[in-house]
Amino acid sequence: MIETNLDDMSPEIAGYLMEQLFERGALDVFMTPIFMKKGRPATKLSVLCTPSLRDALSEMLLVETTTFGVRYHTVNRLKLTRDFVDIQTQWGIVRAKCGYLEGQLIKTVPEYEDCKRLAEQHSVPLREVYEEAIRQIGR
Repeated sequence: MIETNLDDMSPEIAGYLMEQLFERGALDVFMTPIFMKKGRPATKLSVLCTPSLRDALSEMLLVETTTFGVRYHTVNRLKLTRDFVDIQTQWGIVRAKCGYLEGQLIKTVPEYEDCKRLAEQHSVPLREVYEEAIRQIGR
């Protein structure tokens, strides 16, 4: 985990930075609102990556942000085994991600981008497409 606190960077840069970090192999990128000394509002930028990418992504943060330093530490992860299934809805196919723990299906979640695409194509609320996919998963 690579982290840095940012209190003087334009928010416009944040979206670009997140895209670049993901393109360069970050496993996750997130920003948390924090308060720094003297009560200054700031953002903690956290980047999860493999150890082999630590130095390259740390250097990117030093070049692309206003920070003068980064912190990093090792974290452990537990994640579900995943695969995908196709769900037939009245508007078309939605891929859904299935998560397994020790071989047992724990959850199935519709893919946002598929639901969004169908909602736009058929001029229906995204919520309706998502809920229809959930109903079909339960059958």
